[in-house]
Amino acid sequence: MRQMILMIDGVADGLNAKTGINLLRYQPEQVAAAIDRAPGAATCGERYGIGGSVPVITGLDQAPPADTFVLAVAPAGGRIPVPWRPTILEAIGRGMDILSGMHQFLCDDAEFAAAAAAAGVKLIDVRRNNARTVARRKGIDPRCLRIHTVGHDCNCGKMVVSLELARALTRAGHDAKFAPTGQTGIMIEGDGCPIDCVVADFINGAAEQLVLDHQHHSILLVEGQGSITHPMYSSVTLGLLHGCLPDGLILCYRMGRTHHTNIDVACRPLAELRELYTTLGSVHYPCKVIAVGANTMGFCDAEARSECERVEAEMGLPTVDIVRHGPARLIEAVLALKRELGK
Repeated sequence: MRQMILMIDGVADGLNAKTGINLLRYQPEQVAAAIDRAPGAATCGERYGIGGSVPVITGLDQAPPADTFVLAVAPAGGRIPVPWRPTILEAIGRGMDILSGMHQFLCDDAEFAAAAAAAGVKLIDVRRNNARTVARRKGIDPRCLRIHTVGHDCNCGKMVVSLELARALTRAGHDAKFAPTGQTGIMIEGDGCPIDCVVADFINGAAEQLVLDHQHHSILLVEGQGSITHPMYSSVTLGLLHGCLPDGLILCYRMGRTHHTNIDVACRPLAELRELYTTLGSVHYPCKVIAVGANTMGFCDAEARSECERVEAEMGLPTVDIVRHGPARLIEAVLALKRELGK
C-alpha cells in the first residue's frame, strides 16, 4: 500500500484543496502527512475538518516514511505553484514518486524529468491521456444502467455523490462501479478518464469509451465535470453528457452558492438546470433527472434539513446531502429507474 505526503501548502481552502481533502476522506490509511505551513493546526482533523490524527507538517524534514509525494490541489488553470518546485525536487531526491493531477505535466519539465531519472523515481501525470477516438454509438449494452452526476457549478459534489452512491450500492449487493472523470476520482479509484484534458474533438468519444470499458457492471456511476452554464467549463460538461448516454441524472449543487466559481456569472436556478440538462442529455438518448444531491457543507444540521425540504418541494425530487444524510434515498431513486427501464 502506498504512503502519501500531500502537498497542500498555500492553497489549503475547500475549493482548491479538494484533491487533498478527498484523499483524506477516502484513503486516510494511505496518507502519512500533509504539508501546510499555515499556523494553528497539528493534525489534518484540526486543519481541514477531516483526516483525524494524520499530522500536518511544514516540510519534508518532518515527514514520516512515505513513497509518494502528491500535488494535492486543483487550482484554476492547473499550473504547478512556482514556490513548490524546491520541495518537489527535494521529494524526488528522497526517492519519492511524484503524483500530480495538474494540467502542467511533470514529465514535460526538463528539471523534474532529469532529477527523477537520476533518482530512479516515477513522475505520474494523472491527466496525461491518449484519447483519440470519436463517439460511434456502437456496442452500448442496454442492460447497463448509466447514472451521471451533473451540477449547477464546478466543485459542488458531483464526484462525492457518484463515489458514495457506487460504494453504497455495492454494499447493498448491487454490481455498481464508479467511473471517475477527474483527477481526484482517478487517484482514489485507480482508473478513469481525465475528461477535461482530452482534445476537444475526442471528449464525447472518451466518455463513450469509459462506458464501454465498464458496462459489464449492472450500474455505472459516471462522475460529472463543471456545469453546462459555467462559461469556463461548459464544453467539457456537454461532451461528457453526450458521450456517456445517461439513463438518469443526479443534479448536484452547493447550498448558498449564487455565482459560478472563478467568474462573476450567476448560477442558474435548479428548475431551469433540470430542464436544460434533460433537453441536452436527451438529444441522442432519453434521460431524466431522478434526484438532487445537495452539498450543505458549512451549514448546521437544521439548516441543511430545511434546505433539502425546500428543494424537494420545489423540484418534486428526492433531495439529500449524501454525506450528511446517507445514500438511502438516492439508492431508491436509482433502483426505481432501473425497474422502470427494465434493466
